[in-house]
Amino acid sequence: MKNEDISIKMNSLKKLLKGDKRIIAQTISAVENDTNTKILETIFPYTGKAYHIGITGPPGAGKSTLVNVIAKKLLEKNNKIGIIAVDPTSPFSGGALLGDRVRMTDLALQKNVFIRSMASRGSLGGLASKTKDAALVLDASGMDYVLIETIGVGQVELDIAQVCDTTVVILVPESGDSIQAMKAGLLEIADIIVVNKGDREGCDRLIMELKFAFELRDKQAGWHFPILKTIATENKGIEELVSAIDSHRAYLHKSGKLEDERKGKLMLRIHELIEEKIRAHLKEKIIKEDELKIMIDKVYKRKLNPYRIASNIAKGIIKSQTRRK
Repeated sequence: MKNEDISIKMNSLKKLLKGDKRIIAQTISAVENDTNTKILETIFPYTGKAYHIGITGPPGAGKSTLVNVIAKKLLEKNNKIGIIAVDPTSPFSGGALLGDRVRMTDLALQKNVFIRSMASRGSLGGLASKTKDAALVLDASGMDYVLIETIGVGQVELDIAQVCDTTVVILVPESGDSIQAMKAGLLEIADIIVVNKGDREGCDRLIMELKFAFELRDKQAGWHFPILKTIATENKGIEELVSAIDSHRAYLHKSGKLEDERKGKLMLRIHELIEEKIRAHLKEKIIKEDELKIMIDKVYKRKLNPYRIASNIAKGIIKSQTRRK
């Protein structure tokens, strides 16, 4: 399948649905490098079966190690696992180290595992702009679970909750107290809290602070938020973590919240896609670069202001749409 080919051929589609790793990789590459949505439109009817787990938290919390051991535990039940590891983009070269792929080499050799590292490409929400589309490809390929690990940049890690069914927030004792975590907004998106590197000093104190912080939220949400201790490098606490993920999944099914939340996330995604289309249309059809440069020169000299320019352009678009009706 070539990247420039915007459609997905029937033969390739059949292979994708059967989990062919080469076709999965080619399809994700095509989706990453092409703004056309034909491929995604073709595979969408075959999605909605995979369970999405988000792993987020500050840098150095051990997210990659935890993803590794969680995946291995899920493999014991003969599940098919797709992993998307978002790596930060270099501000100089535009490339990414893709270190998560290096750390998961042994896991990548497993038959039922597909791992994709993606550069953040400047995305501020902790996810690469094409991460959601890549997750859709993995869903269509027959994965039982899709694990998404974010880059860990603190206060902008919040859009992971708009993609995943269960969000696991990883903290470590030295990453700061629970107040810092709340300031970053991480606790607002957490379904499960994990204090990793649990053998380090301050772990028990952090757990007590987190339990106090979540006491009120437990009563309001109807879900008891597990706060677990793990030592991922020694495989300690992983059984309890996977059990908590299973419990949250069962809770969402039983309460009917899984369907409600997925519908809400589809609504957000549609809004995002509409905004993307409008931005692309503005860039290609509405705002001419030469005219905009002239305006910017006037703005720089304070003869015009950016607020008035934006308002006039928006009014012009609305008027043109009105005339078409």
